[in-house]
Amino acid sequence: MPKKIPMRQCVGCREMKEKRSLFRVVKSPEGQVSLDFKGKLPGRGAYICPDPECLKRARKSRALERAFSAPLPPEVWEGLEEQIKEVEPNVQ
Repeated sequence: MPKKIPMRQCVGCREMKEKRSLFRVVKSPEGQVSLDFKGKLPGRGAYICPDPECLKRARKSRALERAFSAPLPPEVWEGLEEQIKEVEPNVQ
């Protein structure tokens, strides 16, 4: 029996993708929003593709803010942009 692969929806493109291939942004129970690189932090999580277009779309539609019902600190956006830049050269 094949092992089930966890799937999550990207907030940018709204497509279902493998959880491991997405970045997780988490809002802790205390209300702190941050990047979760290991996928283990407690709290509400939202996922985004490692694609600049998805990030642009999510930022324009305020998808992450709506997912958390809270404003996103600029350092979270900057962290996502840095992570996408690191992953992008490896994809091509």
